[in-house]
Amino acid sequence: MMLRLGGAFFTKGYFMAIQITSPRGTADVLPQDSSKWQYIEGVLKGVCERFGYQETRTPTFEHTELFQRGVGDSTDVVDKEMYTMEDKGGRSITLRPEGTAGVVRSFIQNGVLAGTLPVRAYYILSCFRYEKPQAGRLREFHQLGIELFGAGSADGDAEVIRIASQALREIGIKNVRLEINSIGCPECRPRYREALYNYFKAYEEQLCDTCRVRLEKNPMRIIDCKSPECQAIAANAPMALDYLCDECRDHFESVKSYLDESGISYSVNPRIVRGLDYYTKTVFEFVHESAGAQGVVCGGGRYDGLVGMLGGNPTPGVGFGMGIERLINVAESEGVVFPSPSAPDLFVGFIGDKGREAARRLVFDLQEKGVYAVYDINLRSLKAQLKYADKLKARYSLVLGDDEVDSGKAKLKKMSDGSEVVIDIDPGRLAAAL
Repeated sequence: MMLRLGGAFFTKGYFMAIQITSPRGTADVLPQDSSKWQYIEGVLKGVCERFGYQETRTPTFEHTELFQRGVGDSTDVVDKEMYTMEDKGGRSITLRPEGTAGVVRSFIQNGVLAGTLPVRAYYILSCFRYEKPQAGRLREFHQLGIELFGAGSADGDAEVIRIASQALREIGIKNVRLEINSIGCPECRPRYREALYNYFKAYEEQLCDTCRVRLEKNPMRIIDCKSPECQAIAANAPMALDYLCDECRDHFESVKSYLDESGISYSVNPRIVRGLDYYTKTVFEFVHESAGAQGVVCGGGRYDGLVGMLGGNPTPGVGFGMGIERLINVAESEGVVFPSPSAPDLFVGFIGDKGREAARRLVFDLQEKGVYAVYDINLRSLKAQLKYADKLKARYSLVLGDDEVDSGKAKLKKMSDGSEVVIDIDPGRLAAAL
């Protein structure tokens, strides 16, 4: 009798094997699915680069203080969701929960922001948050983000929103709506904070435990709470739009004007605050028709104070993040046709030792010329080789035996219709024919 305890299998007292599974909240990208990722990432990179954004890469882990200071210790991300540990030197290290803070740290440290502004950057990276796993939300997830530094005008906000809109359109995602809001700046935020505090204070006993703490630290975070009770209370809370200073109001009106000019439809949603503390002024989300928080396929906004907060010279910034897993899920739900996994241009079958040696040399020569060519390294029968070629969906095939090797010619077969032509067994001519 076989028993399974955890990941190990036992049979009547004897250890047989260990089956190790992936940690909860992570997912494998299998070879048959990788073309979807390559398609999404290729579209996103292409759009970013057409707008003048260059790729940047940052470490997977950073000093914990970076996220405590940058993201904000009143956020769920810092308070509940970070993967934090001590390294062997006793330093507190955190797997990045988002991309912006690490990019800001990198650009300050390496003097990037001391050069010509604006600076445009994009990245595709993995992030880590301890959340309840669900469709489109994992504990390890992948994100495309863009950051625009040194552009304080509303033109910058409009540019990053245009990039997001263009990327979604080129992926083939149609059923999305853009929602925008302004949450003010350090000049007008204190008045809004006071209004929120006074409002939520009257409901303090009805708030969840987390929001009672938020009430004292940052009452705006209560608006973002997922608790149904807190959401019901927050529904009638004061709106940031009613407390904007003249500069923030003018900035927001300019953003709307530029979006109108670009032909990008939007609605103002005064309840958007985003989940990170560094945002100022404009915040926005692209929301898919699917219900709930999982409908948000892109979120971002302006963060003019973050660079100064992390030790750099005050520099305005604006950007967004898109979850790759969620984009794939949404694209599939809309019936987007992803490119098929690549198939061989040519499968070379063989008969006998002479044919096998010739097939191996020919495949190697073709690969050096950029042709996707394969042969059977498992030394199966010719019938099994051709069945393997069918499974690979090779475009063409040819078979080399003693006669073909001696004559230097073989039949090139088009797999889709079975048509054949006789061709010289020459890598250059074959590459040109394929």
